[in-house]
Amino acid sequence: MARNKEAVVLLLDVGPSMHSVLSEVESVCSMLVQKKLIFGKSDEVGVVLLGTDDTCNELQKEVGGYEHIVVLRNISVVDGNAVDFLQNLPRGNFRGDFIDAIVVGIDLLIKKFGPTNKGKQRICLMTDARYPIKAPYEGTKEDQVNTISQMMQTHGIRLDCIVIREKLPEADLRVMEENDNLLDQFSRKAIAKIVHVDSSTSLLGALKTRNISPVTVFRGDLELSSTMKIKVWVYKKTSEEKFPTLKKYSDKAPSSDKFATYEVKVDYEYKSMEDPDKVVPPEQRIRGYRYGPQVVPISSAEWEAVKFKPEKGVKLLGFTDASNILRHYYMKDVYIFVPEPGNKKAIVAVSAIARAMKDMNKSAILRCVWRQGQGNVVIGVLRPNISSVDNIPDSFYFNVLPFVEDVREFQFPSFSSFPSSWQPNEQQQEAADNLVKMLDLAPSSKEVLQPDYTPNPVLERFYHFLELKSKQPDADVPPLDGSLKRITEPNPAVFSHHKSVIDNFCKNFELKENPKKKKSSKRAWRGKPSTFSEKEEGVDDFEAMMARRDSSKWVSKAIKDMQNHVSDLLENSYDGDAYSKAIECLVALRKGCILEQEPKEFNRYLLGLYEKWKDTDLANFFELLSSKSLTLISQKEASDSNVTEEEAKNFPVKTELKF
Repeated sequence: MARNKEAVVLLLDVGPSMHSVLSEVESVCSMLVQKKLIFGKSDEVGVVLLGTDDTCNELQKEVGGYEHIVVLRNISVVDGNAVDFLQNLPRGNFRGDFIDAIVVGIDLLIKKFGPTNKGKQRICLMTDARYPIKAPYEGTKEDQVNTISQMMQTHGIRLDCIVIREKLPEADLRVMEENDNLLDQFSRKAIAKIVHVDSSTSLLGALKTRNISPVTVFRGDLELSSTMKIKVWVYKKTSEEKFPTLKKYSDKAPSSDKFATYEVKVDYEYKSMEDPDKVVPPEQRIRGYRYGPQVVPISSAEWEAVKFKPEKGVKLLGFTDASNILRHYYMKDVYIFVPEPGNKKAIVAVSAIARAMKDMNKSAILRCVWRQGQGNVVIGVLRPNISSVDNIPDSFYFNVLPFVEDVREFQFPSFSSFPSSWQPNEQQQEAADNLVKMLDLAPSSKEVLQPDYTPNPVLERFYHFLELKSKQPDADVPPLDGSLKRITEPNPAVFSHHKSVIDNFCKNFELKENPKKKKSSKRAWRGKPSTFSEKEEGVDDFEAMMARRDSSKWVSKAIKDMQNHVSDLLENSYDGDAYSKAIECLVALRKGCILEQEPKEFNRYLLGLYEKWKDTDLANFFELLSSKSLTLISQKEASDSNVTEEEAKNFPVKTELKF
């Protein structure tokens, strides 16, 4: 068997109590085979069913017993037929005995591999474990589990058990508790993992469909000082799963060529602009980097010389309060630091430091260079991870921290600066609280959409379509599977059950439809900003510019452009035809200045308008302002304002204000 290739035996309960979830079992097991066809083409898979009407297994023929267990597929290299087997599982009418099924699975593996391939054999059991198992001929059920566990350890066979329990009408709790204890005994006596799921969505992620071997990114010393070092190994704890690499293939190779790879090779040629027929060889090419209007050439030798080449190692820079490391500082993947396996001194040292950090609520700051020749230095935070399992040592989690060039500043006004009229009242706050409680994903200590059991719906759909396309080249893209749809969309049953909560929330807040803005307007502001007077929709453009957070200059520019826009409207107004538009723009400007804590800018501008045009034919415009209650921004609305509430109400009668 090829190195690092796995043999898996799927033990699937198809008894009566499993019928309601067998479609999901078919999906997740089919996905396992589909991924092996992509990532592990030499892996082998066998399928055993329990709870079937028939009996077909070698142990039953050899020694008797092991009834209602069928070997649907012997252990063999994965192929498309395995997917077909798993997508059309029979529905049995008998209660399955999962202990007997495990023995049948072990028998298949031992007869296939004997003493070889240790550690690369796995049994995956999927059952609800609702019904009692048969008592052994000798000893107790616990003794039987111990014997089986010892055999699994001897042959290096691992067990993954998924216990599925959605709804259990008329379930015997005593029997289920006994079965759970027996399964837990496997996890204590053998290399076994037991997972309980209560929804089809969790089931999709409970079975690890792709086996990824852990690879260290660093093995060496964690240097606390020049005289104190701890041997550690560093692994990636999380890493984004990418789409499989899509390669270019051609169908031009003759069908008679058995060794054709159909791969397309791409070669690039660089030609001179002066002589398009002349190919420029690599030694005559050089990279260039823009610096202002010019391009600076830098040779590969110069580039190699200017590279920063730090020394490999992980060094402690110091400790800080955990509260000083904000969550949004975490970058990239998460790493885990574990003591060197088998090194008792390292295990004790890591545990002592981790527990001290936990007790003192401290985090460590490290300087990391994972490998020799690495072109950059990583600064990150180390947090303690105290183990809750006796045979697993304490460890650390590590997150990369940003440098100043990596930080993006976005300025937002404080909620505390908003006027009281913009703050929620007690009824509104209560309605919002109830809405949040309604959408709680862990209402009964059973969290929904746990990352460990939630598959990526985009990847899952791609793998499913790839398998379909391999059999039907002209197949259309199928609709999103129901289980995957529940990952990406809110649960309609929850919304239907709590309709009164949603209605109460809507009643307490004024809800308006948010019309789509023209894309051309946004592009104009993102590309080459213009003044509001050049646009018909001045308010929309003003709000779009005020919402930009990539630079603080946009707020002041938006305010200035809106002021100019209002002034242009009033100056070009004929018989008051632009008054309504000017008032609409002033309302938006006033609101924006309150939000961005710029009340003085608005007050100064409004007073300037009044002083400029109070004795002209635009005087009636300010009477219209008064009737619309459009006045100065008071201290009650914005703390930075120097206008009292009384002075604001009296505008434009009293204007003796200084700024």
